[in-house]
Amino acid sequence: MADVDDGDAGAQEDARPDDTDAGNDRAAAISDVPGASASEWRDVFLHAQDGIELHVRVYGEGHANIPVVCLPGLTRNAKDFHDIATFLSIEASPARKVISVDYRGRGLSQPDPDWRNYTIEQEANDLLTTLARLNVEHAHFIGTSRGGLILFALTAMRPGIMKSVVLNDIGPVVEASGLARIKSYSDNMKPQDTIEEAAAYMQTVHHRQFPALDADGWLKLARQLYVQGKKRAEPDYDKRLLKSFDYLDLSLPLPTVWPQFAALKHLPTLVLRGERSDILTRETVDQMKKAHPAMVAKTIKSEGHAPLLWDSSTQNAILQHLNRAETLASQD
Repeated sequence: MADVDDGDAGAQEDARPDDTDAGNDRAAAISDVPGASASEWRDVFLHAQDGIELHVRVYGEGHANIPVVCLPGLTRNAKDFHDIATFLSIEASPARKVISVDYRGRGLSQPDPDWRNYTIEQEANDLLTTLARLNVEHAHFIGTSRGGLILFALTAMRPGIMKSVVLNDIGPVVEASGLARIKSYSDNMKPQDTIEEAAAYMQTVHHRQFPALDADGWLKLARQLYVQGKKRAEPDYDKRLLKSFDYLDLSLPLPTVWPQFAALKHLPTLVLRGERSDILTRETVDQMKKAHPAMVAKTIKSEGHAPLLWDSSTQNAILQHLNRAETLASQD
């Protein structure tokens, strides 16, 4: 079901952007996880400080413990976390509230009319506004790719909100060659007539990153990245957010954020690395372990950037991390 929580802006009827086919397609995508019951979550719409409407999906709302907040990658959305959110909110012990975020211009959140606002700083500010309006004072965080970079930003903006972090295939060094690959496939993600055609396209593009996926897996991934509208299946993000790549020279190494990573040293930290990742190298993980000796690292076999968080081994590793973090906190 869809609720509206606008904080200071006041409640109003749910409204989705309708100036493009893609906006109309997103409007029909409230219950967009095949095989799942919408009773497993609540869709919440609220406003950022500049008026952009944002969406989050809340699982396990009745659980009173510290929630888990899931932050997706650059062009990804809340659907990415359905499996891990369902596991943590229903199957895990203890079960937890999980909040899965759509950044502005992704999923069910409103596109920004100014693409220059698609920045990590803006998305971090949006996140803090969202959590304040949801009355979240502290949380465990799972950050996939760009989501991890947003967590690095929080170390300067609001470090006390983080109780633990999971960095999903991201670290203080981002390989420019991997980012160039992401830019290339994102630039070339075109509308498809059906989700099934989108799945076939995704397999062509990503088969080297995810060689173990079968046909059902590719279809599931396509449903996470695309939304089926009345006319066609559209990539589920505002393509204008890719304009920021035009100002990066991906032939050169990217700036590192080691001081921001070092600021996580006091927090329980789990790093997941896809075995075939071209964004986070084994060498960087080794350096991260030296900088943060208590960090736990896990390699996800037969997956690249970024691990999908579908399999039970990965989900149990995240559960163990959360339980360990809460045990350590209780001993303080």
